[in-house]
Amino acid sequence: MFKLWRRRADDPVAAPRRRNPDSVVDCAVYRSGGRKPGTVHFGQAHRRRGEFLWLGLHEPDLGTMRAVAHTFGLHDLVVEQTVEDGHRPAVETIGEVTRLVLRTARYVEHEELTATSEVVDTGDVTVLIGPWFVITVRHGAAGALWRVRQEAEKRPELVRSGPWGVAYAVANRMVDDYLEVAAEVERDLERLEEETFATRRSADIAHFYQLKREMVELKRAVLPLSEPLARLLDLTVLPPGLRPYFVDVRGRLARATDRVAGFDDLLNSILQARLTQVTLEQNNDMRMIAAWAAIAAIPTVGAGIYGMNFANMPGIDSRYGFSVTIVIIVLVCSGLFWRFKRAGWL
Repeated sequence: MFKLWRRRADDPVAAPRRRNPDSVVDCAVYRSGGRKPGTVHFGQAHRRRGEFLWLGLHEPDLGTMRAVAHTFGLHDLVVEQTVEDGHRPAVETIGEVTRLVLRTARYVEHEELTATSEVVDTGDVTVLIGPWFVITVRHGAAGALWRVRQEAEKRPELVRSGPWGVAYAVANRMVDDYLEVAAEVERDLERLEEETFATRRSADIAHFYQLKREMVELKRAVLPLSEPLARLLDLTVLPPGLRPYFVDVRGRLARATDRVAGFDDLLNSILQARLTQVTLEQNNDMRMIAAWAAIAAIPTVGAGIYGMNFANMPGIDSRYGFSVTIVIIVLVCSGLFWRFKRAGWL
């Protein structure tokens, strides 16, 4: 049995750790491939041979992270980085602790795509992997890790791998989420494509730009992770038995990357088709306006000429002058209407 810290009654940091902060989601000790009964407080954590502790936090404040750092011997720089959100995927080693940052992604259900629809919700999760502990810190609503913990606890061989087994479980879950979100977004693109080429009114241009903005969020989560995973496989602290599992994660990440990267080309193609439709619709409107203007010009010209009230005008004294004029106007307008209709302007 190894104890990392001996606490004194007058320890100034020990007092606030007697209560469980709201940011602590779960804290448990694992031994021999299973979870020990009950939960523990991270302030009472000790290093014991054959055991490791998994502490799960959600958006902790600076005070909580300083207490955690005091218990597990974390560097001050790690504390500052962990409290903040919005980090890019990364991996780095500071002392005995490896810091792995992953972006989380969640598909937001919506009945139809609008100019303000939220399609993808993203956040981040930081995994701090130590020799006898693993700390997961999540920011945002996406990427809840309770499922990861439940699935990991059903795999004793994974739990026996220690903290790095938890790191694999988290990375595996994040990549699975990327693939699920990519599948849902692909269905949105298919619906948008159907609306674009449907006979009824097509989707508004604003819908396309909203989806493009959401795609930027998804790309920021998925695409930058390839390099950190490649660097992770080169770390000497990575257990050899877990290396094939991380290789599998990298392979599925490549699939997610290809799908997400291809969304831009597909969306741009649909957007280009919609812009072409808008141009054609505007041309059709202009032709229709021009056709009706030409038809309306006939009675306007006739009324304008005979409205000048000259004394000597053809048919002005005729009994049938008005009727003949009306008949001529109707015939000419009907001829123009037939001509424009045949040409597809009306």
